[in-house]
Amino acid sequence: MPGERIFDPGSRAAFRRWWEEVHPEAELTLLPAEGRQPMLVSPVRLLLEDGTWVLLLRDVTQRHALAAQFAEADRLQVLGTLAGGIAHDFNNLLAVVVGAADQALLQKGLEADLAIRDDLQQIRQAADRGAALVRQLLAYARQQVLAPRLVPLNIAVRSMATLLQPLLGQQIRLELRLDEPGRHVRIDPSQLDRVLMNLAMNARQAMPQGGTLTLQTGRVLLLEPLRAEPEDVPPGRWTVLEVADNGQGIPKEILPRIFQPFFTSRAHQGGTGMGLATVHGIVRQSGGYLLVESAVGAGTRFRILLPRVDDAPQAAPEPAAVEPHRAPPSVPPPTEQQTILLVEDQEPLRRLAERALRKTGWQVMAAEDAEDALALLDDQQTAPSILVSDVIMPGMDGAELATRLRQRWPALPVLLVSGYAPSIVSGGFGESGVEYLAKPYRPAELVEAVQSCLRT
Repeated sequence: MPGERIFDPGSRAAFRRWWEEVHPEAELTLLPAEGRQPMLVSPVRLLLEDGTWVLLLRDVTQRHALAAQFAEADRLQVLGTLAGGIAHDFNNLLAVVVGAADQALLQKGLEADLAIRDDLQQIRQAADRGAALVRQLLAYARQQVLAPRLVPLNIAVRSMATLLQPLLGQQIRLELRLDEPGRHVRIDPSQLDRVLMNLAMNARQAMPQGGTLTLQTGRVLLLEPLRAEPEDVPPGRWTVLEVADNGQGIPKEILPRIFQPFFTSRAHQGGTGMGLATVHGIVRQSGGYLLVESAVGAGTRFRILLPRVDDAPQAAPEPAAVEPHRAPPSVPPPTEQQTILLVEDQEPLRRLAERALRKTGWQVMAAEDAEDALALLDDQQTAPSILVSDVIMPGMDGAELATRLRQRWPALPVLLVSGYAPSIVSGGFGESGVEYLAKPYRPAELVEAVQSCLRT
């Protein structure tokens, strides 16, 4: 049969041109066997002594996949560096704005001046929105701090479904298809909830006339790479979470772009273009893959593949990480005089933090950098009750300072404060006695985080 018959119809004309004009290079798609993924090949032909032509095909699919992965890795590295720098500086500014607004709202005499209170509330809400945008950028760039633990997937999906049903409205039916026995996944539970909420709200907008949203769990064994959009999935055992709707679907020309930051097809509805980019970043930072299948009029299906976990479930839940902007419970005063070593290179933020801690009844030793902190402790025979330190500072960073002090006082509790993940991770976040608080924080959240560290 003609040689061109082994190629996909879309590549046959290119093959004829290559054969007739003897182009030095060509990349063609083979006609795939049933149930198989198309293969991209580079053809080479050899002339034997008897005049017979031999056609050799070199598989270049993996080469293209690797090139795309390297390009994506380079792009994420650049974006991650940029986002990290922005997060550190911008979160310092936002922490001052949020803290000053909170402190001002507590001042006596403002109860009667509703206009001033309303302005302060507007300042605080604007700062909160700015902080949320920074967190989304860090999530996309896979630079946020995660607190992963073993999570029973079916239980997590059922719990989230209870919250989702009222938000979806009466026109959308929520259907659960949960694989039994249920599997555990290792992920930050708050981020898993965030992923489900985001995908569910996108599905609701895709079904303005109503429809069905399906949450499904399962498992899959891949013996070869799975070709998918936006990236291939390597072989392995995966636990699967699907979020599917029967709504309007996504046009083919838009589908490859939906995970790009700030790309949105719903700008007129207030879309920022960070929702799916954030979801994708969370899933990839958790070691998983996010796949999408969609067609106009046929709905959309997102598949989250997370590595299979064979560990035994934990006997008791791990303590939750301190979440930014969570309304903290009231903090009881210290039962004894305790001294806090506070290290923060930004003077306005240092003053706000020091004021909040002193109001609670603690003594505070404030330092502008790690070297200043070590100088304060030169003649100190007893350890401070806790070290509260920013991570990114001129000279010695907060993580190195914590290491130095814990060599002297191994049981010293440490609260590291930052908005930038890599420095925290490399500095030992997750070790016993080392906790983390994200910037920007409110004064009450700082007090609660310190109190929590001192209790453990």
